[in-house]
Amino acid sequence: MKPLENISNVYFVGIGGIGMSALARYVKLLGKNVFGYDKTATHLTDELVKEGMKITFIDAVSEIPKGLTIENSLIVYTPAIPKDSAILNHFTIEGFEVVKRAKLLGEVTKNTLCLAVAGTHGKTTTSAILGHLMAECNMPVTAFLGGIAENYNSNFISKGTEITVVEADEFDRSFLQLQPDIACVTSMDADHLDIYGDASTIEDSFKEFSKLITNKNHLLHKKGLPLNGQTVAIEEDADFEAQRVRIENGTYVFDLKTPNETIKNLQFIIPGHHNLHNAVTALGMAISAGTPTPGLPKALLSFRGVQRRFSYKIKTENLVLIDDYAHHPTEIDALFQAVSEMYPNDKKVIVFQPHLFSRTRDFGDGFAKSLSQFDEVYLLEIYPAREVPIEGINSEWLLNKISNPKKALINKQLLVEKLKSSHCKVKLMVGAGDIGAEVEKVTQYLKQ
Repeated sequence: MKPLENISNVYFVGIGGIGMSALARYVKLLGKNVFGYDKTATHLTDELVKEGMKITFIDAVSEIPKGLTIENSLIVYTPAIPKDSAILNHFTIEGFEVVKRAKLLGEVTKNTLCLAVAGTHGKTTTSAILGHLMAECNMPVTAFLGGIAENYNSNFISKGTEITVVEADEFDRSFLQLQPDIACVTSMDADHLDIYGDASTIEDSFKEFSKLITNKNHLLHKKGLPLNGQTVAIEEDADFEAQRVRIENGTYVFDLKTPNETIKNLQFIIPGHHNLHNAVTALGMAISAGTPTPGLPKALLSFRGVQRRFSYKIKTENLVLIDDYAHHPTEIDALFQAVSEMYPNDKKVIVFQPHLFSRTRDFGDGFAKSLSQFDEVYLLEIYPAREVPIEGINSEWLLNKISNPKKALINKQLLVEKLKSSHCKVKLMVGAGDIGAEVEKVTQYLKQ
C-alpha cells in the first residue's frame, strides 16, 4: 500500500459502517479529501457530511467525483459491500489501489503503540472503555471504535497519535492485517460460521492472531481460553482479577488485583458480568500500556457506555426499556444475567431480531434456549444483511423451537402496541439488524 502522505483522496465504499466511518474521520483529520458511498443515509452519514465528507447513496459510476486518479487516491472497502457494486468494480477495473478496511487500519497503526481488542464478543465495549481510560488519564491515544461511545457521541476518540486502540475483527480473518503491541482476546465462541465453517477453524484463527504478540505479558485473555498470556477473570484467581465484587446503588464496586498491586474500590456503572469482565480487560491493557494507575478509578467511574450495549432508553420505577446489540446466544445469555441481577423480581419481555439466515440456522437451538429464559418473547423477521434467504430458515422456524409458550412472531408495525400492552416492567429490544432504528419510536410512545 502506498504511504498515506502520498495520497490526497480517500474513497470509502461502505463509508456508513461503524468501523469505516471511524477511519474516515481519522483520514479527514490528516487533511485528506474524503469521499464515500453507502446504500442508505443514516444519522452517522449525516454527521460525516457535516464534517466535510462528500457521500453518495447511488451505486453508479457517474457518482464518482472527478479528479480522482490512480496516483493520488486510495480506495477502501468493507467486506459487507456486495461483489457486484458498480462503484467498487469500476475502481478495481481501472487499476486504482483498492484495499480492505483492515489493511488501512494496519497501515495507520503500524508506527504507533497499537492496542488491539479481539474476541467474538465484547470488542466494542472493551475498546471503548480502554480508549476512554487512556484519554481520561491524558495518554496520547487515538481510538477507532465499533460503536458510538456515549461519553464522546462518536466512534472516534482523538487525544494524540502515539497510541492507537483498535478492534481486531475476526470476520474474514481481517485482524491478521494488524501489527499490535498489546492485545487481548475476550472470547473465542463459535461465530461467523458462514465464513469459517466450524468452531475449530475460528479457534485456530484466534491462536494465529495471538502469535502476533511477541511478549506474552502483553497478551491478555479470558481465563480458560487455550492461549499463552496473562489471564483475566472475576472472583477467580487470575493475573488481572476483579475481587470482592458487590453491587451498591446499581453500581459494581470491586477491587482489581494486578500482577503488581491491588487497586481498591473501583466503581463501574454498566450492568452485567460480561461488561465487568470487559472493564477488567480494558484496565489490564491500559496498565500494560503504561497508563498511570492513580487516574484509573475516576476514569472508570465516568465511563457511560456504548450506544446499543445495554443502553437504558427509559429507566423509571415502573418501566425499564433497554436497547442492546446482542446477536448471538452467548450475548443473549449475558444480557439475561445482567437484567436478572439488576431486576431480580420483575418480569422481562424481549423483542429479538435475528441477524443473518446462516447464523440463525447455525445457532437455532442456542437462540431458542437463550430466548426462552425471558417471561415473554417476540420475534421480528430475520435481518438478511449480506445474505440471500436460506430455504426453511425464518423467524417462524426459530419461534417453533422456543419452549416458552408466551411467544409470538410480529412485524414492526405492531411492535409499539405489543410492548405497550405487555405487563412486563423490563422491556428489551435486541439484535444487530435495523431494530435499532425502531427503538426511538418505541421510546417516544412508551414515554407518553
